[in-house]
Amino acid sequence: MFTLLKDYIWVFIVSMVPLIELRVAVPIGIGMGLELVPTYVIAVLGNIVPVPIILLFAKKVLLRCTKLPKVGGVFQKIWEKGVKGGDKLQEKAGSSIYWALFLFVGIPLPGTGAWTGALAATILDLKFVPSLLAIAGGVMLAGVIMGVASTGVFGALGMLF
Repeated sequence: MFTLLKDYIWVFIVSMVPLIELRVAVPIGIGMGLELVPTYVIAVLGNIVPVPIILLFAKKVLLRCTKLPKVGGVFQKIWEKGVKGGDKLQEKAGSSIYWALFLFVGIPLPGTGAWTGALAATILDLKFVPSLLAIAGGVMLAGVIMGVASTGVFGALGMLF
């Protein structure tokens, strides 16, 4: 029982880590022999936990950190990457920015997860609730894609039914 709980806690923590997020947490959980649906739910929750904090504070924190001696350059690069991704997203999306944010987060490619999506939303000064909903939906979509990819289409269907 404790080992099982420890494995799910591991999935939760891995899903919170920037850049790897749920995209790695789901395959890890499946690889550890955990069931698909609980792994999916735990990974989605873990991936969404940092999003409101990022949406509320990332812009202010990053801008202040760019002025720090010695490490300011690292934060400047993070800021610039976020601005570049946000500008690209807004340019392509136009008035459908929240749908674009959903798809940006939902397609499990490197650098397109919840952290990057939330950073882009805050840099673009998008509204909090629609951004949170778009990112949460994108995380759920990415989780489905990673679950299917991790277990195989027929394995995933077999685990669900």
